[in-house]
Amino acid sequence: MKQLIECVPNFSEGNDLNIIKQITDRIESVEGIRLLNVDPGKATNRTVVTFVGEPDAVVEAAVRAIKIAGELIDMSKHKGEHPRMGATDVCPLIPVSGISMEETAKYSIKLAERVGKELNLPVYLYENAQPKKERNNLSVIRAGEYEGFFKKIKLPEWKPDFGPNEYDAKRGATVIGAREFLVAYNINLNTTSTRRANSIAFDVREAGRVKREGDPLTGKIINGPDGKPISIPGSLKSVKAIGWFIEEYGIAQISMNLTNTNVTSVHKAFDEVCNRAQERGIRVTGSELVGLIPLKCLLDAGKYFLEKQERSSGVAEKELIRIAIKSLGLDELSPFKPEERIIEYLLKDPASSKLISMSLTAFADETSSESTAPGGGSISAYMGSLGASLATMVANISSHKRGWDERWKEFSDWAEKGQQYKDALLYLVDEDTNAFAKIMAAFGLPKSNDEEKSIRTTAIQDATKYATEIPFRVMELTFASMEVIKAMVENGIPNSVTDGGVGALAARSAVMGAYLNVKINASGLADKKFAADIIAKGAVIQEKVQKLEEEIIAIVNAKIGK
Repeated sequence: MKQLIECVPNFSEGNDLNIIKQITDRIESVEGIRLLNVDPGKATNRTVVTFVGEPDAVVEAAVRAIKIAGELIDMSKHKGEHPRMGATDVCPLIPVSGISMEETAKYSIKLAERVGKELNLPVYLYENAQPKKERNNLSVIRAGEYEGFFKKIKLPEWKPDFGPNEYDAKRGATVIGAREFLVAYNINLNTTSTRRANSIAFDVREAGRVKREGDPLTGKIINGPDGKPISIPGSLKSVKAIGWFIEEYGIAQISMNLTNTNVTSVHKAFDEVCNRAQERGIRVTGSELVGLIPLKCLLDAGKYFLEKQERSSGVAEKELIRIAIKSLGLDELSPFKPEERIIEYLLKDPASSKLISMSLTAFADETSSESTAPGGGSISAYMGSLGASLATMVANISSHKRGWDERWKEFSDWAEKGQQYKDALLYLVDEDTNAFAKIMAAFGLPKSNDEEKSIRTTAIQDATKYATEIPFRVMELTFASMEVIKAMVENGIPNSVTDGGVGALAARSAVMGAYLNVKINASGLADKKFAADIIAKGAVIQEKVQKLEEEIIAIVNAKIGK
């Protein structure tokens, strides 16, 4: 698997698009780097850039970006709502695929060392790259900000990890490290009061607030027996938050960093802020994402809000995302385009989902063309997905049937299962065609000498084995999906019983069609034991599916007869 690292540098410029463009041009000048997102903020005067690539390329692109940012941005003139200490304020590396956090941290140290040495810039390590626990927190490092760092950098405990022990008036200093994916998320309030926004932020952030006499923001700090201020923890773990006023929008916001969305999800943070704001007579009007977000965050949010309404969460991915956007108010301040903000969508290779992205007409036209792919394997997978889709439809309709309100969760669970089968089978529509392409590519390898012939033969066998496994997987998944089909025929809304019946017929055809592909592809394998085993297993699945389809159709006919 290719090693991929994401880099999310924050530059202290959010208004001059020419400067931002020069920085991103330097990033894109490195071969193999893919620029995913550029998110400038006027009020914060800060731009969050996201790019991805193999580790060495990411390090090189980051060095070039930090260099040009230091040349173009003058921190002595910088003003903005967001805490900052340098032209490139922070530059984290995040593991994406094929690489561990430990390895990523090593690359961030390599980057920090180059920036300190080659650019003569003070650099501090943070998070997983920083061995000293007392200075691995970004907010602790950045405390005092640009204005306070001229003195802070001279303190022995704040000597930079790399670079000079002198603060650069123009460029400031930068913080480089390795961390997990962080969601930068702002929640909009119907107030202009920074003080009240901060009060809510202190309520929810993990660090909480210091205990005070009287007014929780301005009262005298209460110290404990050790002489240190007593802290009152906030309600949300793995959350950093402050309140600020955004002149551009004319509102106050809670600006949050969700450092572990498995601990505190986006929707949990949103609801908690809603509750705390309401206690103060303030209303949340929406929210704003800064940079990118993992797909799971929005899918989980969509399911959460549907379940709060006692509605089925077994709907398509696109619908879950739509519900999440509307429920969180992510489109209040500007349009929210999932294809530009969800990291998995930006990383996806368009060629990997060529067929399922087509319209029905285009897919039929492509199938009927003189090309040998898509063929029977892809069509079988598509029939299987349609069978699962029909069962899922019945589950969703049943979940919302008047008079069946107490059963909404039962049918929602079935619908979620159906969606999982549908999505897995849709993936195999393209993957079956991709498997065929691998066979053709293997046959096209050179064969001018014995070594090349050996490599070619091995590649052909590997590709053929994969092309046998794909339709077998179609058989397994389709057979499993018939559990949902049968349950909906037996227990779903009566008016849709024939939809379940058609789903069973589609599933039966999908399995039988996929089995034909298993057999023909297996016949070309040199590994005869593997071929015999997979054909035998396929025969068992086909027999079971035929019997199950007969049972389901009998139930359908009996209900129609009644």
